[in-house]
Amino acid sequence: MNWVRVRKDSVVINGNMLATESTGQAMLKEVYKKCIGDYPKFFKMDALCRLGFVASELLLQQESPRVVNTEHRAVILFNRSSSLCDDRNYQETIQDSDNFFPSPAVFVYTLPNIITGEISIRNKYYGETLFAVLKQFDAREIHDIVCEAFLDSMTLDVITGWVDCESDDDFEACMLLVARDENNFTPEFINEI
Repeated sequence: MNWVRVRKDSVVINGNMLATESTGQAMLKEVYKKCIGDYPKFFKMDALCRLGFVASELLLQQESPRVVNTEHRAVILFNRSSSLCDDRNYQETIQDSDNFFPSPAVFVYTLPNIITGEISIRNKYYGETLFAVLKQFDAREIHDIVCEAFLDSMTLDVITGWVDCESDDDFEACMLLVARDENNFTPEFINEI
């Protein structure tokens, strides 16, 4: 099972550290330019969406051949802070009634499910998408929700994981690609990575 962990100061792919020279959002941009580079919309994304996008791209690069254009792949992600980082940015645009400038470009990212949409659009996935906000990281709950997705006979595999962004430079993502018949997908494995 392939997995990726991205933190504000490190990137690990299947246990191997990816060399980076920067931290925070600068690191995400560095990794995008070095490893992805072909999705200009990346630069319009907020911090949470960039984090999820980079993690998913690094994860899917491990797949050979890369699966695209399918209704058999679900995208199910979790976090505890929803879109709080961007909510704060949006609040600044509407705070002052004398200087009221709500931005639709910022507002769209006040919905955490934008990440699942971007991943699905990029890869032409037509399966289930879900972004759930939990009180805290809970490997058992994540495991159970992903296993429920496999009750749908259409779902053959799931991109899943934790994608949380407290601020522009304080974030963590851990993503896995889980197949329906994956034997080692357990809450213990989720906790390990």
